Amino acid sequence: MKREDLTKVQRWAIANRLAEERLPCINANLADVIPSGGLYVRYGKRTIDVVVSGAALVVTLPINAIIGVATFFDVGCPIIFKQVRVGKDEKPFQILKFRNMRNTTDEKGELLPPSQRVTKFGKFVRRTSLDELLNFWSVFKGDMSLIGPRPLLPEYTHRYNKRHRMRLAVRPGLECPPREFDGHVWTWQEQLDNDVWYVENLSFKTDCKMFANLVRFTFDRKSAAARAVSKRGMFMGYSEEGVAINLQEVPQEYVDAVEAIEGAADE
Repeated sequence: MKREDLTKVQRWAIANRLAEERLPCINANLADVIPSGGLYVRYGKRTIDVVVSGAALVVTLPINAIIGVATFFDVGCPIIFKQVRVGKDEKPFQILKFRNMRNTTDEKGELLPPSQRVTKFGKFVRRTSLDELLNFWSVFKGDMSLIGPRPLLPEYTHRYNKRHRMRLAVRPGLECPPREFDGHVWTWQEQLDNDVWYVENLSFKTDCKMFANLVRFTFDRKSAAARAVSKRGMFMGYSEEGVAINLQEVPQEYVDAVEAIEGAADE
């Protein structure tokens, strides 16, 4: 069986086994994360979030209206994509985006990979980050921040090692841009390590630097092209060396074990 043919249930089973077998040993060798504190973290950051996101919602209202109409003619109704993500202190919230993918499924009823479902207009709004404009509403409400780790799917939470799980100690953000970048698609390890660095070094100075990097990141052609189509794959867990891996990097023995269990159940 090809890995892209694995069902969601099978992927969950593989991720669960990886977590059960590897996280205890990996966590035993990791240092604790101590989140940054101070007045800015407690009060200043949220004040800036409210002021900036409120202004952004007003300014981008005409743009959102145009994107909404274009989305309707591109993929139909609903034009808004809603998905549960995990926020600060592991609390779930609902994120909103303009739809840019069709709900095309395979013969098993599973959604096709994003690269096969995203439309031409969808690639454009991804490349320009226009699909992210509705996230200012999540910032205004308090579910998100302007700068912070990207909010990820709930099923990833139990797969994190103890350091990477601390990315949930702060509000997720529109983006937590790389401190240095060359336009390549980030590995999961690079992203999660960068998120933890942010948690440990959060300050007004850090956010100013991150915001400057965010502007560069948004308009950098190589980075924009890399974001246009998702190629990284889903986060599954860790290698024996403690490096975050995706589905294609999972050892074959885990894939074989899931197939063997299902084969026995069918007999």
